[in-house]
Amino acid sequence: MQGGVRKRGNTWYYYFEAGKVDGKRKKIERKGGKTKKEALIALRKALDEFDKCGSTVNESNISVSDYFDYWFKEYVLINCKYNTQVSYQRIINNHIKPNLGIYKLKSLTPAILQEFLNEKYRNGFSKNTLSNFYGVLSGALKAAIHPYQFIKQNPIQYVSMPKYNNIKKDKEDLKIISLTDFKNMINRFPEGSNFYIPLQIAFHTGMRAAEVCGLTWDCVDLSHGKIKVEKSIFKKGMEWCFDTPKSNSSQREILIGKTLIDILKKHRKSQLENRLKYGIYYNDTMYKFEKADKLYNSADLICTKENGDLISTDSLKYLSRVVNYELGINYNFHSLRHTHATMMLESGANLKDIQTRLGHSKLSTTADTYSHVTLKLKQDSVDKFEEMLVSQK
Repeated sequence: MQGGVRKRGNTWYYYFEAGKVDGKRKKIERKGGKTKKEALIALRKALDEFDKCGSTVNESNISVSDYFDYWFKEYVLINCKYNTQVSYQRIINNHIKPNLGIYKLKSLTPAILQEFLNEKYRNGFSKNTLSNFYGVLSGALKAAIHPYQFIKQNPIQYVSMPKYNNIKKDKEDLKIISLTDFKNMINRFPEGSNFYIPLQIAFHTGMRAAEVCGLTWDCVDLSHGKIKVEKSIFKKGMEWCFDTPKSNSSQREILIGKTLIDILKKHRKSQLENRLKYGIYYNDTMYKFEKADKLYNSADLICTKENGDLISTDSLKYLSRVVNYELGINYNFHSLRHTHATMMLESGANLKDIQTRLGHSKLSTTADTYSHVTLKLKQDSVDKFEEMLVSQK
């Protein structure tokens, strides 16, 4: 591509020919500086930028630190959910930049990345945390090849995760509670208390905490016994908002039984009565669901306090403390999800149906998580087969 510089008055300008538009050549001319040297430098920079379709990043010398800032801005902020953005930003700022930021992106080798992960392993970081580090590095470096074309191959593909003791989760690790434990929890938080409804919904559906707290009446069909999971709540700064669930498979429809239907019908009636009782003092906070361009108020929510205040995932932390320390039950709110899945499996439900009900993207996730249950069911099948053989003798 040809270009040049020329002086007009006391100022030097640079110019070059761009591509054709409607069959006609387009000429670009801009101010280059006060001297010919400045104009030539500006011309070279402009031609380089034009050849890269507007990219102002120096592809040959960009540092790891600068590249991750670029990737975060151009990919993460656009494509990832808010909580994921916060998590990735924390990993980049607290771990990747301090350890790898000074390297040039093109100089990043498998050895450097392996040492990074090994050091984190030696410092006691959990397997899950290291997997998050690996995931961020892998995703960012993959994008550096395509579409950004900063490097030719991904060095992370030659890096191995440090090995942890692969001890399978058992019933204790998953914090599965018994029916007696659940009854004790309901006795502590009976009908009319703040946590009665969240407990019942999670126990009967296996929904995640953010999904339970984000449930609205327009997603509940009590006449047909269905709950549609299309939202979850998250905290953006000091404001609670709605977002789509964790993944595409998390957007699902759950069938519910008569017990929960009756509980929700009664709760709906109670909510309407409380709204009339509190009048102008009823909390009418609005909650945004930007993905659907929709607003909800407290009257639309299912999990609210008597005065309309939202029962959030932060509120559920208090519930967990009471259950653990006052009732002496090894519990967190996710225990209800594990308990629901375990009870469904033990009652003979199909594993594929459980996967869909829980919103797992892969059947293997459901099978691996509840392997202790499926192993028990396999043993039960063998025992029944043996009993049949004995009865035929």
